[in-house]
Amino acid sequence: MVLTRYLSVILLVFTFACKKNKETKTNIGSKTSLEPGWTHKVGVKNFDVPERIFYANDFGAQSKVGFTNTKAIQTAIDSCAASGGGIVKFRPGTYLSGSIFLKDNVQLHLDKEVTLLGSQNILDYKEIATRVAGIEMEWPAALVNAIDTQNVLISGEGTIDGQGKVFWDMYWDMRKNDYEPKGLRWIVDYDAKRPRTVLIQNSKNVIVRDLTLQRAGFWTVQILYSKHVTTDGLTIRNNIGGHGPSTDGIDIDSSSYILVQNCDIDCNDDNFCLKAGRDWDGLRVNRPTEYVVIKDCKTGKGAGLLTVGSETSGGIRHIYANNIQGKGTDAGLKLKSATTRGGVIEDIIFDNMKMDSVGTFLSISMNWNPTYSYSKLPKEYNIDEVPEHWKTMLNTVPEQQGIPQFKNIVLNNVLVKHANKAISVSGLEVSTINKVYLKDVQINAATAGSINHSQNWKIDNVSLRTLDASKVELENCSNIDLKAIYD
Repeated sequence: MVLTRYLSVILLVFTFACKKNKETKTNIGSKTSLEPGWTHKVGVKNFDVPERIFYANDFGAQSKVGFTNTKAIQTAIDSCAASGGGIVKFRPGTYLSGSIFLKDNVQLHLDKEVTLLGSQNILDYKEIATRVAGIEMEWPAALVNAIDTQNVLISGEGTIDGQGKVFWDMYWDMRKNDYEPKGLRWIVDYDAKRPRTVLIQNSKNVIVRDLTLQRAGFWTVQILYSKHVTTDGLTIRNNIGGHGPSTDGIDIDSSSYILVQNCDIDCNDDNFCLKAGRDWDGLRVNRPTEYVVIKDCKTGKGAGLLTVGSETSGGIRHIYANNIQGKGTDAGLKLKSATTRGGVIEDIIFDNMKMDSVGTFLSISMNWNPTYSYSKLPKEYNIDEVPEHWKTMLNTVPEQQGIPQFKNIVLNNVLVKHANKAISVSGLEVSTINKVYLKDVQINAATAGSINHSQNWKIDNVSLRTLDASKVELENCSNIDLKAIYD
């Protein structure tokens, strides 16, 4: 509600109610930022972990090639928790492990000389009840897990290396040589089980700080069904040694009061991504992602600097992204969903950004990637004989319930240079993209792009320069006047 009240001053034409704003100077230019008043509530609440140190080495951990340390590390964590909490550390070296599970009041700390290596054997990752890519199912646990916990830290200047290439190769082989030829593109991501690197699930007061995370088998950090979580100072590198599919950087999934700051991400898929469930199962769970701050970060390769969706069923709202620089990213702000997802994306503020050599500055689609987004069982399969998660994906969503809504989106003080395309925006006839506000935005791109099925855009001090002298094509739009951006 605070964000809604705040936006009334900024978006008078959008009829938001408001009495009080908070303005701060930007880190990019001389313009003022549009930081909403609720942002001080995000992130961890103060807590202390006892200073008792438990070395995993004292419980049998060895920095030895081929030696799996899962049991030894878990014993150290369990002993630390049983004593009332403390810090689990390692002596310098490299430690191979499968899934480990943190507990209340435990800090897992990797010093600079320590590397935690993820096992390349999927059997070393215990299958758990979780949610992946928008549906609840049994799936391998992450390498490092904080599940049903509170007051947990994962920290240090060391490295967590998921060694994900074996899982990337398995996925590409399944997809190209088996699933796609059979018309099963929509389910291969769920059947090709790959470990995440860090999972925070159903937890509160968790910090992930300062680490280098690389070569994730699947998503790198997933924050699921959690609140008051801080990720700070992470370096994520997932394009080492190959093209890692679905190696998102940080995924915030049906969670609230989340702070992401000072992170540097280069990955194959979305750098920062907000999610809230997929299709029938996401609508059943119906949990939003809300009150999220992402600030003072930079991104390299990846599908989106900031991505909202495609899993939108529970709703995504009250998001503030500030002072992020992107170079070589496929898109700047990317909103995506599908006509079976449902949910409302609203009150998104994209503030004080610099982008260089991005694919598209603003990318919005309500009918994203149909071969992946829509589930259809080929006629040669019997619905009674397929796995349960296939049945979940095949559950029908009522037509009206599946239509997503996008509204109240602000892009302020943004500098874009060397983009391939300025804008690619496509709503639906039954759900137009409504109330977009661009203020103090400079775009230099090869071509302009298009806006379709949208209405009520406000343009304030926006300029667009294109190499091909094109202008943004408007189709099925109302109350959008772009004349001033070409002056």
